[in-house]
Amino acid sequence: MSDEEHHFESKADAGASKTYPSRPGRSGRTGTSSLRRGPARFVVEVSTSKTGKHGHAKCHFVAIDIFNGKKLEDIVPSSHNCDVPHVNRTDYQLIDISEDGFVSLLTENGSTKDDLRLPTDEPLLSQIKDGFADGKDLVVTVMSAMGEEQICAIKDIGPK
Repeated sequence: MSDEEHHFESKADAGASKTYPSRPGRSGRTGTSSLRRGPARFVVEVSTSKTGKHGHAKCHFVAIDIFNGKKLEDIVPSSHNCDVPHVNRTDYQLIDISEDGFVSLLTENGSTKDDLRLPTDEPLLSQIKDGFADGKDLVVTVMSAMGEEQICAIKDIGPK
């Protein structure tokens, strides 16, 4: 045996930690998140058909993309597994808005997060800009799933 130690560096990411497997017939209910061939989404409607001639009941999902709001539909056999994304919501205090559209956010441990853009949703964008211009203390809610992050909500915690 050799006395040399071998070190392997892996830069590959399979993305397995971003999702978990689940059966659509058991966990596919309104308000949950799902993922199949595309972006993370919230389920808004589920209907299940009876077992057909091929032996599987089918689940028909109507869902909304969590980042852009597009409506998506999918039909999945209820006995097969599908991937469900881990969706996290985190609140940050808004510190600054830069001229190029990036926001500076204060994390819980006191450091700053400067890698998020302002949202593209017009009502939310105007609420953030107007509240910041008025000098209010704002807390933004950031939703993250599948390696993407986006500001999805805002709370006014009072004047500065």
